[in-house]
Amino acid sequence: MTNQPLADKLRPLTFDDVVGQEHLVSKNGVIRNMIASGRVTNMIFFGPPGTGKTTVANIIAKNSDMQLYKLNATTASLSDIKEVINQSVNVFASKGTLLYLDEIQYFNKKQQQSLLEYIEDGRVTLIASTTENPYFYIYSALLSRCSVFEFKPIEAEKIVPVLKKALNALNSETGSAKTADEDALAFFSRCASGDVRHSLTLFEAAYLACESNIDIESAKAFIPSVSAGVFDQDGDVHYNLLSCLQKSIRGSDPDAAVFYLARLLEGGDILSPIRRMLVCASEDIGLAYPQAAQIAHSLCQTAREVGLPEARIPLASCAIMLATAPKSNSAYNAIAAAMNDIQNGKGNTFPTHLQSPLFKGYKYPHTNPNHWVDQQYLPDDIANAKYYTYGDNKTEQAAKSYWEAVKKKKL
Repeated sequence: MTNQPLADKLRPLTFDDVVGQEHLVSKNGVIRNMIASGRVTNMIFFGPPGTGKTTVANIIAKNSDMQLYKLNATTASLSDIKEVINQSVNVFASKGTLLYLDEIQYFNKKQQQSLLEYIEDGRVTLIASTTENPYFYIYSALLSRCSVFEFKPIEAEKIVPVLKKALNALNSETGSAKTADEDALAFFSRCASGDVRHSLTLFEAAYLACESNIDIESAKAFIPSVSAGVFDQDGDVHYNLLSCLQKSIRGSDPDAAVFYLARLLEGGDILSPIRRMLVCASEDIGLAYPQAAQIAHSLCQTAREVGLPEARIPLASCAIMLATAPKSNSAYNAIAAAMNDIQNGKGNTFPTHLQSPLFKGYKYPHTNPNHWVDQQYLPDDIANAKYYTYGDNKTEQAAKSYWEAVKKKKL
């Protein structure tokens, strides 16, 4: 056997072979359609590790007949980019140079600005990848010249066929006839938390350690940090745990919240508790502590980037923060009430003074004291509808007191 990583040996060579990302590379995917049109634009790929960003860049280069150069922003400098430009001048490529810049978030503003010169005059077509939100970490002038595409975590059931292909490849390479149980393959696919590369790395190590068959027990023993309390993610136990997690947060019990989070993580699931806690931040904490949503997003994003087992730490911080935060479901109730009226056919005629282009009769709030003026905003048939009721927490009550003073009426 060679030391080349299994994930690299099995890297897809065509869009049809890419696992997941159907919204991008299926027969109706936006990237695939763009490449089929014969033109490659500057692009930014963002998403968790092991979701196919580098693979898709390789396939784009192959299908576009462009010369591909790869740099990693964690180690690259401006001189490296200039060297790519110099090399590309001397290399025949019928449609130019494609630069794949991984981890672009590690380039500072000046370094990112320097790329503009090369992409604006067409010397380089840029594909940059990042695990961070590009709208926070990438210079706006560069961002405006690129199309942004999100790569999503791969569902566990889509990773299982990749592991079966890996088993055949390893058997062929070693001349062995080892086997793997279905529940063991499913376990490895879950442990990777949407990262195909990580799943293959785990599986390859288990393959080398086993004598003839990889069963669920040997799989659990190989990954002890996520082995206890394994559950079927499509079964009742899984959804009961998620329900218990949310209700514990809603009930302001940090001990119970951490316990149910631990049960989910020990079962190899990281994405489901992340989704549930992000929902809790707005549904159950809401306007009582508006910063909770931003903090929860930051902690959950960190967890997705570092992966298990380290992810347990920021996720525990998130669960405890949400459980101990003040609570309000006022926004949840408001949108539910508004949607109920819409579903019942109300509010179809909008006030004339709010409609463009004339805005006849509209009163501009900013030219009035306290930037407020009394006028109708809702449609006539629901003009007096009340969707939002201020919560009894400090933040919302402060807002209520302010607007009662401005509007000179009880809210």
